[in-house]
Amino acid sequence: MWPGMGRDRLTRGLVLRLCLLLTALCVCVHIYLELGSRRGAPSHFILGCPTQTNQVLPDKGARTRGTKDPMEPNLRTEDRAMKRMVSYVRKLKNDSVAGKTGGGDNPSTCCPPLRPKRKSPRWHIELEPWASDNHSLEEEARRFLHYITTPQVSCAPPSPEGPLALEDQEGPKGPWAVCLDSRYSLAQRIHTKHCRVYSMGLGVEDKTLERSLARVGCEVHCFDPSLKQAHLQESDMWLHRLSVDWRDPNPAIPAQRQHGNTKKLATILNDFGHRQVDVLKVDMESAEWKILENLVLEGVLSSVGQLLLEVHLHWAGFEVDGDDPSVVRYWFSLLKELERAHFHLFRYHNDPAKPRLFLHRNFLNASSAYTLGWVNNEWRP
Repeated sequence: MWPGMGRDRLTRGLVLRLCLLLTALCVCVHIYLELGSRRGAPSHFILGCPTQTNQVLPDKGARTRGTKDPMEPNLRTEDRAMKRMVSYVRKLKNDSVAGKTGGGDNPSTCCPPLRPKRKSPRWHIELEPWASDNHSLEEEARRFLHYITTPQVSCAPPSPEGPLALEDQEGPKGPWAVCLDSRYSLAQRIHTKHCRVYSMGLGVEDKTLERSLARVGCEVHCFDPSLKQAHLQESDMWLHRLSVDWRDPNPAIPAQRQHGNTKKLATILNDFGHRQVDVLKVDMESAEWKILENLVLEGVLSSVGQLLLEVHLHWAGFEVDGDDPSVVRYWFSLLKELERAHFHLFRYHNDPAKPRLFLHRNFLNASSAYTLGWVNNEWRP
């Protein structure tokens, strides 16, 4: 019995020693192969990109003429690849330096210039300081009403006999009008037949201005969600069954379950392939505040030359909450955002037939609706 146990211990010891030797042999083989692979490839590509090195490559001229290095084809191929990569990196570096300094007559052809993009979207508007320390409605309303009834720039009218004279149903004192002053680009754009007009409404507003602009050669697009056809051409104007909104439709809701076909203005411009609009007319019956906020936050106003906007003051508007002083402060802050976007008020219109309501009350004899005309001083189509 004892001799059998001795043989078992001896067998287990031999097996353990054999396993240790095999493990050590595998480690040595792995280290040898790793070092061999690194010696075979140039150190320029160890990190995956070309870098400077002090390694001296073998001099082919010092070799014996009668001998041939078996690694020579690989070295030549890798040397050519390294030169191409280094020259490509140097070219990109030189082009980027030239672009930063404004020099260089031959721009890089590998990267075509990108189209100018709008500013990145913001999350909220900048609220203006309160009109008074006690946050009173009267002070907020006085500041707001004074702002919308004080034009910031004058707009010289065109000649009545000229080709740019536009017809208006109510004459020169009508609610809707554009600025055709020669200081701004709209008159020249009409003359060259390059102007584009977007009219956003609900299908019940007057279209006299749109017809007049179409008559002088403008490309006019009217958006009316009540149309029966998706697109219709009528009287030199394009009619679309579409309405502007401050948000795009929820993709999780099927189209047949949605109440109407509504999209943001940025989405409409992208779908139509339009980058600029000379005149944007918005009459959205109390949805204008949230639509205007979306235009400000997404930087769409830089694509607009003139903004014609009807604001409704008899209530706060869709999805505008807060007490009355906060609502008026929000309205005023939105219009100040227009001014920061280089828009200046050139005209306002107050319809005497409208009821005198300001947030559900007769306050400071204010009208329930005002039509405002803004021109972008920095707009260069």
